[in-house]
Amino acid sequence: MILVIGIAAAAGAVPLFASGDSTDRPDDPSTEETVGYVEGYWYDDELDADDGADAVIDDEDDLEEVIYRSMARVEEIRELTFEEEVPVDVISREEFQEDHDDMFVELEEDEELQQNVTYEALFMVDSETDAEDEFEAMYGDSVGGYYDPATNEIVLVSDSPDEPEVDEVILGHELLHALQDQHFDLASYDRETIDQDAAKNGLIEGDAVTVEQAYDQHCDAEWECLPSAQPPENQVGDLNWGIYLLLMHPYEAGPEYVDSLLEGDDWSAVDDAYDDAPASSSDVIHTDEDREAGDVTVDDDSSDSWEQLETDDGLANETVGEAGMVSMLGSDAMDPLRSSVIEETDLLTADLQGVDYDQPYTDGWAGDELVTYVDSDVTDTDTVSTSEEAGYVWETEWTSEEDADEFADGYTQLLELNDAQVLNESEGVYSVDDGYQGAYALDIDGESVTIVRGPSVDDLNAIEDGVVAEDLEVSDDPDEPTDGDAGTDDDTGSDDADEESSDADDADDASEASDADNDSIPGFAASSAVVALAVAVLAARHKR
Repeated sequence: MILVIGIAAAAGAVPLFASGDSTDRPDDPSTEETVGYVEGYWYDDELDADDGADAVIDDEDDLEEVIYRSMARVEEIRELTFEEEVPVDVISREEFQEDHDDMFVELEEDEELQQNVTYEALFMVDSETDAEDEFEAMYGDSVGGYYDPATNEIVLVSDSPDEPEVDEVILGHELLHALQDQHFDLASYDRETIDQDAAKNGLIEGDAVTVEQAYDQHCDAEWECLPSAQPPENQVGDLNWGIYLLLMHPYEAGPEYVDSLLEGDDWSAVDDAYDDAPASSSDVIHTDEDREAGDVTVDDDSSDSWEQLETDDGLANETVGEAGMVSMLGSDAMDPLRSSVIEETDLLTADLQGVDYDQPYTDGWAGDELVTYVDSDVTDTDTVSTSEEAGYVWETEWTSEEDADEFADGYTQLLELNDAQVLNESEGVYSVDDGYQGAYALDIDGESVTIVRGPSVDDLNAIEDGVVAEDLEVSDDPDEPTDGDAGTDDDTGSDDADEESSDADDADDASEASDADNDSIPGFAASSAVVALAVAVLAARHKR
């Protein structure tokens, strides 16, 4: 099942798309053919609900009027007509939570293993945590609504379904997804990898956020709208920021991508893009470049003791993409008690209103493939632990040797920030004892960077033959690596890591004060206020 949940990016300046002239309205309008008119309601009609004291709609007829007018307003902005009525269902939060598990595809054991290995490779989910649990935690209590292409309906989630509070602008966002589905068939796109999903959602959500922001501006400027819904009271806190950044990419980078296609208020180029959707998240991030990612394939150079994991869909491989790599290297920027490869000052846009996914460590991305490996002696994946019997080979390609070196430097810093011991600096061999435990080998070859992880150093060559020298000398003392101090080539190694660690220690002294800013927010909310709050917390930390 593909769910399209309206998670609005922090609003920025967007074009205020012109509304039609009422004098040009046809004498006999129809829902299917007239833009800005649905079931007897025009986009600029005024409703009794507009004069309410709040956004609560306690009458079914009033709710129906709001939905029809909102559909007309989405049509007016987007210059497309709905082909059929969109069912809108209101359910209680308790009902949503009971059905919450149904929103997520039930994974087979081998698929679950692959997912855990993948997100452990991205330093987002450690070996003691299940990745699926982390994704489910992003939703839960705070989802205000979603569009389900499987049933072609919008579901509004309310704490009081008999008297739901309707955020008209967010309703417009969800209705835009229904409009997209009717015209462009959202379920038709390949979403087999993290990067494909980010790319397609960059177009889909970029379109929806652009319409949502224009809708909001029309409410401020010329339309009568429902009173504003109350923002969530919860604060941003114990959130998986790596996954958050990955999921937020389409909402942050997508609107700029769509804006690059728009010509004034002409949406024809955006419509055409659905026939030639972005192939990678890089296409969404770099709107001023014509990029074509290479086809990266990991050759199986493992010994008999290791094998590539196979699932029902074939080889357990993944393409992370540029957005995923930025999320990996920037996830700790959200944590005031940790140092990050991409610091908060660089992760935020210049106006402190969003996240910038165009980063020097990753902007030379030209393709990648991550393949999960398992111990050949273990035939039942239910017994495979991501830290004991699983590993991976992650091959990445870059547009130049300089870009490859840049990424390798960022990844090395990531290892060090996760307390990696340098076992052999010249061979790029590291070991992590806690959290993301295992042995790591980093191999740079021209424009390629290959990362191999196994349970132990002895497993590295068994997973990827030749990734480390057969006569590798391994230091038992992490403070005395065999081939010089870590990071001396680019002055970003152990000295910086020590300094960053010192910064983190200093931050511990202020942890009690910081706790006030870290009250938990319940996952991912279909509300611009929640997203704006998340960015605001980051901006506040930047200012501190």
